[in-house]
Amino acid sequence: MSTNKIDLERKVQGIIEQIRPYLQNDGGDIQFINITDDNTVNVELLGACGSCPHSTLTLKNGVESAVKKALPEIKSVEAINI
Repeated sequence: MSTNKIDLERKVQGIIEQIRPYLQNDGGDIQFINITDDNTVNVELLGACGSCPHSTLTLKNGVESAVKKALPEIKSVEAINI
């Protein structure tokens, strides 16, 4: 893995850590999984976020928005099921 990708992963994880308390306050959580070669961030939504009908809005308007604002090279943030 290149140094640039490792740095990008650290930055994304830092942003997710800043967002995590807000999700935990609502009974949910988020876990970073990986970044694909086309700069898509994969995360897993946990707890209440995993089954919440509003999780897509939270993911796109909250998490993805924050990540892309700080790191414009990120293409998108997607929830995956593990």
